[in-house]
This record gives sequence, C-alpha cells and structure tokens, in this order.
Amino acid sequence: MAKRKVKYVCQDCGYESAKWMGKCPGCNNWNTLVEEIEASSARNRHTMGRDAKSVSQPESITSVETQKEPRITTSMKEFNRVLGGGIVPGSLALIGGDPGIGKSTLLLQISAQLAEKHLPVLYISGEESIRQTKLRADRLGVTSDLLYVLSETNLFDIVNHIEQTKPAFVVIDSIQTIYREEVASAPGSVSQVRESTSELMRVAKSHGIPIFIVGHVTKEGAIAGPRMLEHMVDAVLYFEGERHHTYRIVRSVKNRFGSTHEMGIFEMKEEGLREVMNPSEIFLEERSQGAAGSTVVASMEGTRPVLVEIQALISPTSFGNPRRMATGIDTNRVPLLMAVLEKRVGLMLQNQDAYIKVAGGVKLDEPAIDLAVAVSIASSFRNQPTKPEDIVIGEVGLTGEIRRVSRIEQRVQEATKLGFQRVICPNKNLEGWTPPASIQIVGVNSVQEALEEGLIR
Repeated sequence: MAKRKVKYVCQDCGYESAKWMGKCPGCNNWNTLVEEIEASSARNRHTMGRDAKSVSQPESITSVETQKEPRITTSMKEFNRVLGGGIVPGSLALIGGDPGIGKSTLLLQISAQLAEKHLPVLYISGEESIRQTKLRADRLGVTSDLLYVLSETNLFDIVNHIEQTKPAFVVIDSIQTIYREEVASAPGSVSQVRESTSELMRVAKSHGIPIFIVGHVTKEGAIAGPRMLEHMVDAVLYFEGERHHTYRIVRSVKNRFGSTHEMGIFEMKEEGLREVMNPSEIFLEERSQGAAGSTVVASMEGTRPVLVEIQALISPTSFGNPRRMATGIDTNRVPLLMAVLEKRVGLMLQNQDAYIKVAGGVKLDEPAIDLAVAVSIASSFRNQPTKPEDIVIGEVGLTGEIRRVSRIEQRVQEATKLGFQRVICPNKNLEGWTPPASIQIVGVNSVQEALEEGLIR
C-alpha cells in the first residue's frame, strides 16, 4: 500500500514545505504555497539499482570522439538564426510568450515546413481539439500528409504515441496542460511541470527526437512554473511583441547549441507569420526628419547588427520629483546618463521630466547605446535636432569618457548598407581596421565632443 504524504509546494519557485506558510522562504512571494499529495512507494526506493553493464563508465576527455551535430533546417532563416543554425536532433526547447502572440501559429508553420521536406511531424495539442487545430492549419495553408495531429494531455499516452510514430519533430502545446498519473497534483502545478518535462527530456535524448514545448507566461512576463524548467531544457525562446501590432520578435535567452542573444523578427499576416529579412529598414521607415530628440544607433543583437531609433522627450516637470521613464532600455540607465550630462556637460536636467523610447518595440540592453541615449536627451533639451545622416555608437563612462564597443566593423557595414553617411563612435575603435570609403568615421573621446559633432546648431 503506497503511503500518501501531504506537502506544500510554491508555484513560483518550487520550494517544498511540510506545513503551509503565507510567505515562501525560497522566493519571498506571498500566498504561493499550494497543497499537493505525493504518493511514494517503499518498493520504488529499493529498485533504484541497475545492472552494472547498463551503467555508463567514465572516459578520458582525450579519447572521446566528436562529430559535428547535424541540424534540421526550416524554411524560415530567421528561426534558424535564433536556434544557432537550425534544430538540433534530440534537443528540448521551450518557447514562451503572452497569450495570442502567435506561439502556436509559429510552431504549426515550422511543423508544416518540416513535413513538406518529407519529415514526419507530431503536433500534440492539450488546449485545442483536432478540429480546432485543423481550422488553423487551413488558414495557414498546411496540406502535408506527414503532419500528424493529436489532442492528448496524458503524458503516458503521449510518450507511447511518440515511440510508435517515431516522428522527426514533436511539438507539445502546452506543458501546463500535460499531467502524469503518478503525480497527484493538478496539471500546471510545479510537480506536474517538473515531472512531465523530465520525462519528455528522456524521450528526446534517448530517441534523438527534437521536442518543442510551449510554456505559458506570468503577468510579469516570465515563463510560468518553477525556474528549474528553464534549467532543464536545452534552449529557451521568448516570443515578444504587442498583439495589436504586426511585428513579433523571437529572442533566444538560453541556447546550448548557439548564441544566447540572437533575435528573429517576424510580421504577422492573415496567412501566418512572415520573416523580416532586413529589420533595420522596418525600424527606421517611419523616422521623422529634423525632429529634436531622435538618434539612430547600431545595436548588436547576437551576431546581427540592427539599426534602431532612440527617441527622447525632455520637458519641465510639474511635480516635486521629476519623472524618469524608459521603454525598451533599462530605466536605471536614464538617470545615470542624465547625471553625466549635468556634471560633465553642464546641462541643468534636475527639474526636467525625461521620457526615453526605443522605436519599434525592440529591447536593447548593451552598453553601446549609451551615447545615442545621451545625444537624444541633449537634443531634446536644447531643442536642436541631430544630423539625420549620422549613426551614434559608444559606451558612456561616469567621467564622461566614451569607451570602445565590440564588432564595430559589422555596425559600420550595416550603416553603409542603409545609406548613412557618418558614424560617430569611440576614438579607440578606429584602430586595427579600414572603414569603407563611402562613409565617414568620426572618433570622439568624450560626451562633449559627441554633442558638438552630432547636433545641428
């Protein structure tokens, strides 16, 4: 007779306790401990031993033979870029995003493209029936016979179907709807998500089948469930964008087989998602000429340079404490750069409200955008527009110096391709390479020099 034990598990971090507590000691969140019943068998504890022949043995690192992992490429180059060149066989990837953002649409399109390459694909939906999935497939124009659809939430049955079908690609939509019978908690709980993901990982590694699982996100934007879920999988992709806008961004935040800062941009159409091959043109197509507070920066997103517009609006405050708001960049970076402008340049910004925005909905987190933000703030405060043919790149130090940035060659090449005539960058970045003849490179050592070069007087 199995012993039944009651425990309380935090639904945010997975912390377990023998009694209920209002505040979780693991993540310090309130009212997240939920009662769960765990069935443990004494017999299972004594059957952990295995045959010595089946246990793997340690090997010398010099004797291990390596070979290049073959990848399964899709017809979407942007999706292949995010994954580091394609789908790795036997990998387990997690993709998360807001409801209605297009996660199921993207994975169904990827499944259809692989099926058209004569690869059997199994699409398992725990949230929709087969007929509902068929309606989406008709809208996307999916007609391949090698795309198999299954509506199931029982993990045991899902594993049996995978082993019987032997597909080349599997999609689980979503992990929060899958349950394991041995776990007594409800689907979507920490225990169910952890155990289901562990079993899917075993299936992916043992059979060499790539599995993509969809994860719900919380109101804070993080993937729901324990943080351990992101540590267990091989790749974590975030689907970003506003449901009321057409552009979507797939960003890699973890990838054991490629770069962790790659970004793919898609446009939502009636017939599905369409990849955007040149995102810089999209982000700059609505830029207004001659407006104060607008600066273009070349930012690196993984291995790709992307040109985006940074806008700033500086206005006198009506409150005791001025407001500092930012969209697309770290909010804490704005008062830091404004303090540098006050101390090193002499701009009186202490009684000014500051609103900073990255046009296009992109999120930038590299220090190379510091100088562009500072130039935008000074341009709006002085009401002097920047030169529209300029690109501004550089990291700003607290003493007002401009520090070097990485991959300046790729940034300049992207600016040249889009017709910009001048690049304002750190003076240290001028060494060791030859810029194109069609663009002028201006090296600066301080924020004051950058403002003298970049603002129209």
